[in-house]
Amino acid sequence: MTVQLSRVLGLLAKFALIKIGGAVLDPIDELALSLSFLYPVGLYPVVLHGAGPQLNQIIEREGGVPDYIDGIRVTDARTLQIARRVFLEENLKPVGALENLGTRARLITSGVFTADYLDKEKYGLVGKITKIDKRPLEASIRAGALSILTSLAESPDGQILNVNADITARELAKELEPLKIVFLNEKGGLFYGEYDQLMKEPWVKHGTKLKLREFKELLDHLSRSSSVAVISAAMLLFTDSRAGTLIRRGYKLFKHGSIESLVIHDRDPEVLSGFQSVTGVLTDMKSTPYTIYGDEPLDVVTVVAHPVGETPVLTKLLPSRAGVPNNVMYNVWSAIRNDHRRLLWTAQADDENRGWHFERADGSFTRAGKSLFWYGVQDAAEVERIVREFEEKGRIRGSTEPPRPPAPVSTEIKRVGLTGARGYTGQALTILLSLHPYLELSHVSSRQPAGRPLPGYTKLPATYSNLLEADVDAWVMALPHGAGHPFVWAVDRGVEQRAGGKQTGSVVVDLSADYRFQKNWTYGLPAKRISSPGCYATSAQMLIAPLVQHLAPGVLPTVFGVSGYSGAGTCAKVSPESLAAGIRPYADGAHPRLIRSSLFIPSVGPWFSGIISTASIPPAKRWMRREFHLQGALRCIEGKHTWSVGGFQTSHTGDRVVIFGGAGEDIHDREDEEVEGPAAGAPSVGAVAGEFRAALNTLFPTLSEKQPWDLFCINPNESQLPN
Repeated sequence: MTVQLSRVLGLLAKFALIKIGGAVLDPIDELALSLSFLYPVGLYPVVLHGAGPQLNQIIEREGGVPDYIDGIRVTDARTLQIARRVFLEENLKPVGALENLGTRARLITSGVFTADYLDKEKYGLVGKITKIDKRPLEASIRAGALSILTSLAESPDGQILNVNADITARELAKELEPLKIVFLNEKGGLFYGEYDQLMKEPWVKHGTKLKLREFKELLDHLSRSSSVAVISAAMLLFTDSRAGTLIRRGYKLFKHGSIESLVIHDRDPEVLSGFQSVTGVLTDMKSTPYTIYGDEPLDVVTVVAHPVGETPVLTKLLPSRAGVPNNVMYNVWSAIRNDHRRLLWTAQADDENRGWHFERADGSFTRAGKSLFWYGVQDAAEVERIVREFEEKGRIRGSTEPPRPPAPVSTEIKRVGLTGARGYTGQALTILLSLHPYLELSHVSSRQPAGRPLPGYTKLPATYSNLLEADVDAWVMALPHGAGHPFVWAVDRGVEQRAGGKQTGSVVVDLSADYRFQKNWTYGLPAKRISSPGCYATSAQMLIAPLVQHLAPGVLPTVFGVSGYSGAGTCAKVSPESLAAGIRPYADGAHPRLIRSSLFIPSVGPWFSGIISTASIPPAKRWMRREFHLQGALRCIEGKHTWSVGGFQTSHTGDRVVIFGGAGEDIHDREDEEVEGPAAGAPSVGAVAGEFRAALNTLFPTLSEKQPWDLFCINPNESQLPN
């Protein structure tokens, strides 16, 4: 029994040491809730608190001035008298709050820390801890209570000494050897950085500098599995989930220009695959000036080639399995960024860490299974020149994509299931599928009404029915936002049951916003789960796409859109009377999340259906109005399923280009609304497309005549795209 109890005490003592800043003690309820959560699951952290802000307030109220040297409070007899009273009052706060929540807590004000004078002449009654008695803590844990400590200590002759709470936490952690040390403060964290760099920052001074110094000394003493977390009270239980600041003892980084200590053969993918020998790699490195970056255990090794007068190239990036999750790559990359304002590098397109590359690059392109990344190079022409120069000099191995045969045209009949066929989108899809020679509707479902014939579909007799597990090649979900999840689940389950647990087969296309932000749902083939970006986003893309390569770097376009009040269903969410011939911004629904992603600004207008979008685009160079001017016609989209573009204008300074685009959604046979046809004399869709092409030719005469601008004026109700 004694052995088992000692094991329990050891595990509990190694859970965590929590140091609470004095500023956190005022909003005590949130802190008490977090600590009380640990109690029912059998975890008893040791809590140590300071009271610096409260002590300063009393000293200033009594006419004194708090005095610090190197972040340590100078303590005379009067200050110590106030400190004893303040520590007792502040100690009672967490104890009382925990007891009110049913969590046992024990106030321990003395008997734990023994200290000598730190420097009596310099600091006064300030102590340096020489001994820690763990017995009061063990007794508290044995009684099922949380230990609440202050940072007051006693000298061997009984003199009470004030000890900085951060220093006390360091000494207590050395004795208890906890797996985690948590520092709670009102800020909730520190900026990321290496110790030496942080200590040089101008904002690191007084208490902050002392804390960092104590953290380093503490982690130097403990094992590498220990860590220090700086966090707010609200996030106490989530210290390793990207809240606050987690501090670990790492390894020193190195940087040098020789290859003697570089590990190549056991990590380089080109060596492992047999594409290059170790000798070949070393020979290539010697052919140009280079710098090697890495850390002491070689969790990450990188090589940057930097010929004089040319853009540096990251030729080798060799992380170990431990290098990525432990942020070693981040530290090495920071060292590279400090030395090189611009850089190019390549990675395999299927690299398991490709997300890391995209996050750190200003731009990229992929060819023949390999991606080129760069930062610091903003001009597209310069990127092309640098890449061509690298290929000629051999510093980036050139590759050519093998010719591909044209994609075969399939004439096999495919079966489509349509859920939500009664809405406007469903009705439009029904008409399109009826005209398609190789697509058949096998299932049609709607909230209303089973067994009735499907209007608009003329190929075969089709009726509304419930969702069945038949062989269907593709399912289209034309449902309201939030209604598609059970239908997708039913399709997935049916497919898995027929395939013996393997989810293969049917394509699912969701036209709502339910899956728009899920990573496994994309917009394109050959994906099996496809989510439409939506009408607003599509209109915004088509406005911006032809000018992407001419955008000003670092500045986002702005797209303002106004849509009709009908939505995609048959029941309008907003009445025209409530709009009163004005517009209303979106406050809820599917679009606010898109708005937060800085995609566009949507509003509701007083017409029934259709979207008008206006894009304000910052160009990389100034454009004069005479270079970029086209009058567009708004009514050319009215009464049509089409998207048109026009209304080109520039600001008088040439630093903004404004483009208008409109999408018309003509639904026939509506009983509640009559669609007015296009006005006489309005330009046709093809005319607008021709004007758009002419404007682009004027702006960009170097563009190829084969550039497919036709996609910017699409009419799906016609058999072919306009010329």
